[in-house]
Amino acid sequence: MSVVAEFLPKEYGYVALVLVIYCFLNFWMGFQVGKARKMYKVFYPTLYAVESENKNAKLFNCIQRGHQNSLEMMPVFFMLMILGGIGHPCISAGLGLLFTITRYFYFTGYATGDPQKRLTIGKFGFLAILGLMICTISFGIRQVCG
Repeated sequence: MSVVAEFLPKEYGYVALVLVIYCFLNFWMGFQVGKARKMYKVFYPTLYAVESENKNAKLFNCIQRGHQNSLEMMPVFFMLMILGGIGHPCISAGLGLLFTITRYFYFTGYATGDPQKRLTIGKFGFLAILGLMICTISFGIRQVCG
């Protein structure tokens, strides 16, 4: 067993597993964007379609934006999971799983072409992030105060 693993709580493995699940979700979303690129003829290096040039621009852009937003949130999510999970591994893993599930619905709602549908269930992901922030703050305070 590695030296680092000896200092981590046994339950920290749940945190690692949830992070991998999110990675699989991210790969799946990227695959969906790739399929949409072919379907709507939006070729690289174009990031977003232009409505004056592509009648399906809004639909493609919604799919692309759903994935892009999830990429933008990934560093914050990972940092909060990794740090908050040291002090509260089970709670962090549960919140991380909730965030991952809501990200799926955020993406699929956005991919309908109606951006408002991303928030039906997707909005609850922000509660998971708030919970992870609290876990990380708690961990930080416990480290400082001993």
